Amino acid sequence: MSDIIKIKEGLDIHLQGEAEKTVESISCKRYAMKPTDFVGIKFPKLMVKEGVEVKVGTPLFFDKHRENIQITSPVSGVVTEINRGAKRKLLEIIIESNEKFEAIDFGAANPNDLSSGEVIEKMLKSGVWPMMRQRPYSVIANPDDKPKAIFISCFDSAPLAQDNDLIVHGEGKIFQTGLDAISKLTEGKVHLGLKAEDGASKVFLNSKGVELHYFSGPHPAGNVGVQINRVDPINKGDVVWYLYPQDIIAIGRLFSEGKYNSERIVALAGAEVNKPHYFKTHIGASIEEMVEKNVKEGHLRYISGNVLTGTTIKNNGFISFYDSLVTVILEGDEFEFLGWALPGLKKFSVSHTFISWLTPKKKHRLDTNLHGGKRAYVMTGEYEKVFPLDIMPVQLIKAIMIEDIDLMENLGIYEVDEEDFALAEVICTSKINVQSVVRKGLDLMREEMG
Repeated sequence: MSDIIKIKEGLDIHLQGEAEKTVESISCKRYAMKPTDFVGIKFPKLMVKEGVEVKVGTPLFFDKHRENIQITSPVSGVVTEINRGAKRKLLEIIIESNEKFEAIDFGAANPNDLSSGEVIEKMLKSGVWPMMRQRPYSVIANPDDKPKAIFISCFDSAPLAQDNDLIVHGEGKIFQTGLDAISKLTEGKVHLGLKAEDGASKVFLNSKGVELHYFSGPHPAGNVGVQINRVDPINKGDVVWYLYPQDIIAIGRLFSEGKYNSERIVALAGAEVNKPHYFKTHIGASIEEMVEKNVKEGHLRYISGNVLTGTTIKNNGFISFYDSLVTVILEGDEFEFLGWALPGLKKFSVSHTFISWLTPKKKHRLDTNLHGGKRAYVMTGEYEKVFPLDIMPVQLIKAIMIEDIDLMENLGIYEVDEEDFALAEVICTSKINVQSVVRKGLDLMREEMG
């Protein structure tokens, strides 16, 4: 084993409702592709109409500014709804599956026999290319760029996160094919970030043509941004691409089978789930069949993703393109007498306001209540306790707020993403939506720097 990279700053939030390591195949009726999942695609151009039949791999929409980047259907069936929001913003393309998964044949090929251009072309046409994202800005990678490295975080340290070792079990050959394909896209190294404590899957350990790195410590040790920062930091002008294990498997299947296989294993977790476990479904699946008769009574919040960075959806909503986790927790809209001033043995606290800090491994049943409102933004030194990057987080946030381009650049905005500030948002004394501020800054930098 290579040297272990120890992450000291951070926080593990232990929640009830971890998914049991059992996988159930489920047949979902409806699927959706949501342009809002793809940061950077501001003007999606629709390519289908309601009532049109589609196959797996049929283009649904593309990026108006980068027409070669297109989003394709994850299933075969009929486009039943095209939902729009304010100013006719495209929100969802809903497909009713015929459960046949008829797919367009893009041609099987050994990626080792192809050029980088041929690999990129196949990934673009099939619709797997959007799985490849880039730092800085955390948007879909530009196929014309040459990244200095590619990173794959093989574990997720967020609360109730899916177990990637379980997900990739038995997929070693396909995973290696996917690695062979993406290794064609960089002249640098392909890095795999592994968890040091529990021992990683043999699928990861036996991977060839990659460099392994072991990380220990609390969340956000599993964040790809933290791993990039510790292994090969981003400087101005650098481009690094990143993706995740299930993305590699989808890419591997494209080259070995010649078809876009959108199969995805998703964890359903949370204290309000009766039987939290894993489901084998496809990208963009509705959670309706997963949660039916499988959640507790009450006003619940359904989250595509984890509780720190996920997106709120309805109980018949759709899993986001990049998510492999659905979390169900209490909405937290009940009035609490005296609020934080009322003592409680079961209350979760990071600041030692309550005695939960004496039992750091205790699993909590938390809700979405903020326990306070937005207030003046003050410097407390708290962010630094959960922020492991060598960046001054509060100063960067303030630079974004005043839209000082030069200061944002000097303070390291190229290295960060919203998820890197998720814990800072949790413990923020001022109740600032830190992640949305970071996204605003990243979008501003992208527009200004081109």
